[in-house]
Amino acid sequence: MATVPELQQDGEVMPLRSDWSKDLCPIKRSLDVLGDPWVLVIVREVLHGHGRFDELRQNLSVSEAVLARRLHAMVDAGLLQRVDYADGNRTRQGYAATEAATDLLPILQQLVLWGEKHTPTPAAGGHLSMVHNTCGQETVTGEKCSACGEVLVSEEMIWVKPWKNARDHLLPAGALGPM
Repeated sequence: MATVPELQQDGEVMPLRSDWSKDLCPIKRSLDVLGDPWVLVIVREVLHGHGRFDELRQNLSVSEAVLARRLHAMVDAGLLQRVDYADGNRTRQGYAATEAATDLLPILQQLVLWGEKHTPTPAAGGHLSMVHNTCGQETVTGEKCSACGEVLVSEEMIWVKPWKNARDHLLPAGALGPM
């Protein structure tokens, strides 16, 4: 990605982690791009049609400065692309997922499944259902539909979030959600 974050300690600058962008290990190269926890939640929001800066800031409860830095780095890394949209008489820019971001769908869905299995559900929570819109069935796997066997792609997925009373239709690469 861009630069490796640093920490000041006793007047000495110390990198928080190494730059793995050119490492031979594909896991390290992947983590160089995806290792920041904000990255996957931003991709989740953009795939759910929340690619406008103000929506992202509000949904993620993040400062403008932190969000701006992450979005810039994610555009540079090829995960997001800027997309123009009309806001009244003004043209503004939002963010849409690239193919690289939509390729993260199986990882995001496996994280959902892992979280459902291995973390306690908060009292106000509920089961997040991942529905394959093509067959209309809930899937319990991340990459292929457990009901019909088709490979899962973002534009064919609905995430049902009972705690929000929401049925989010995921977007394909390049799409910006509705206003």
